[in-house]
Amino acid sequence: MTIKAINRRQVLCGGIASVLALPFAGVPLDAALAAAAKPVPSFFNTVEVRSQNLKPFKKWRAALSRYAKEAKSTAKLTCAPGSKLDICSYDDWVKFLATLKDKAPLVQLNEVNTRINQASYVNDQANWGQKDYWATPGEFMSRFGDCEDYAILKYLSLRRLGWKEKTLRVVAVKDLNLKVGHAVLVVLFTHPKTGQILPLLLDNQIKKIVPANKVRHYQPVFSLNKFFWWKHTPVPIN
Repeated sequence: MTIKAINRRQVLCGGIASVLALPFAGVPLDAALAAAAKPVPSFFNTVEVRSQNLKPFKKWRAALSRYAKEAKSTAKLTCAPGSKLDICSYDDWVKFLATLKDKAPLVQLNEVNTRINQASYVNDQANWGQKDYWATPGEFMSRFGDCEDYAILKYLSLRRLGWKEKTLRVVAVKDLNLKVGHAVLVVLFTHPKTGQILPLLLDNQIKKIVPANKVRHYQPVFSLNKFFWWKHTPVPIN
């Protein structure tokens, strides 16, 4: 699948290009991963091996830790200008999600994806003076962010709506067309009639949700949620 409608401001995704290699730098893979069972098929034409050792992913763990504190705060934030997101605080976010609580799963996915994609793209160097910073929902809503920040906000939005952890993955990928790093959210959606598990792609570079396996130019390096991470290896094309 070729995606033509890409906003060029959103191509260079902060420090994700370097982050693709950093989680493993100087950190030995845990025994469970090193001696893992046979890899299993995954999305984007890869196989995956799961690990519970999230220690290498410091920015991810730090963002979740800050989010836990943020969720207990009642602080009001000033809206960041220049966006149709119109969610300016944690409280605004909660109210928006409350309007989706009783909606069908696909409606929830589309509403969350569409609303969050309306936020303006801001790279981490401009926002935080850092090459790579993983933002909480409150931080994103007050200052916006780059690709992994969109993915994190979508992930946490769906968690608040009751989506199970095992259905959600923040995924670090290589964009094979643009030769840069990128981050997206993949939702493992169960078809209500067939029971088939369909990996759906929620991407700030693509307006609509699409089946992940129809996108050929993303090569995942790792994916993660609160409890696990997965190492992805491409399947050779014969």
